[in-house]
Amino acid sequence: MGDVAAVIQQGGAYGPEQAMMADPDPDAAGDPLALAARWQAGGEAVALATVVETWGSAPCPAGSVMAIGAGGRIAGSVSGGCVEAAVIEAALETVRDGTPQLLSYGVSDGSAWSVGLACGGTIRVFVQPVAEQGGAMTPATLDRLAEAQAARGLAVLATRLADGGQLLLRDRDGQLLAEDGAIPEAVLAAAERAVAAGRSRLDEIAGDEWFLGVAMPAVRLLIVGAVHIAQALAPMARLLGMQAVVIDPRAGLATAERFPGTELVPAWPDDALRALGIDRHSAVVVLTHDAKLDDPALDAALASPAFYIGALGSRGTQGARRERLRALGHDTAALARIHGPVGLPIGAIGAGEIALSILAELVAVRRDAALAAPGAVPSTVLLAGRGG
Repeated sequence: MGDVAAVIQQGGAYGPEQAMMADPDPDAAGDPLALAARWQAGGEAVALATVVETWGSAPCPAGSVMAIGAGGRIAGSVSGGCVEAAVIEAALETVRDGTPQLLSYGVSDGSAWSVGLACGGTIRVFVQPVAEQGGAMTPATLDRLAEAQAARGLAVLATRLADGGQLLLRDRDGQLLAEDGAIPEAVLAAAERAVAAGRSRLDEIAGDEWFLGVAMPAVRLLIVGAVHIAQALAPMARLLGMQAVVIDPRAGLATAERFPGTELVPAWPDDALRALGIDRHSAVVVLTHDAKLDDPALDAALASPAFYIGALGSRGTQGARRERLRALGHDTAALARIHGPVGLPIGAIGAGEIALSILAELVAVRRDAALAAPGAVPSTVLLAGRGG
């Protein structure tokens, strides 16, 4: 167990032949804050555009971020493509003059198909340079935000839209604390309300508009079994903004060639899952069809607060597996958390369609959608504990 933990912490190799652990490609992950921090550290001027308010059928929710580099690099989105060109132009202006801008886009006769939202929604976007001068997000704040996300921590960035003033709060043992000095009580209370709701929001405090940007840990999909379905599932999960990790002690299967850009942990599943630390933002999907790998993985997952647990196999296989897990001490309520056969029943054929059905069910559970199967842990539970 200690060896596995050391491997995961150091990003090294584990297994009989010390197989290499593939490092995720940060560009493939596409996290706007992490990329903006990297670009800025490399000497490129950067601006961030954040959706602060939406009405109607706006394509991106409040809190969506797009990073814009002065050299032409872009990561993230604020509208799914509808107004990106105009936002990029405004961002480059803020880089040049250092002044933040609050933009509003909606549907009008003259703009619906040029600069506007043809979907019928309206959005407001706050564009801010990353620099040391007033009105800008400081490089230190950007670095701390990116660091919080990398550490799977919870953070809230409170921004006063009138002048770009910002306060960063981090979750420390279940309590929101300011990173720099004191914070007004009203701002702290607004940040706590945003965290309780599980979403970024706009709030009026002492006559000023404040945007409370909630940075939750990304969903982490822990895939047990470096099988064919996993080869489709891992990159599809990354397209949805999830962090995909493939766990399999069989070094011949868990290779960087078979899983480019995916973090690989070539270790026994129960050891790997415990060492990785399954939190309320984690999902576990077991795909090996091998009881000596599946059962220990599910045993570890059931002892965790994972919001989704899925297992491949027919209904007969699921029944036998549940009896083995019951013998390990898991009661009926715990066993009901397992989604098996894994995935929505869409008649999936082949690895790609099965991966699609798994992700569809996972998203349905996460969003408390009607499609979520009985036994799901609702997202209200996911939000009940901060980060852990």
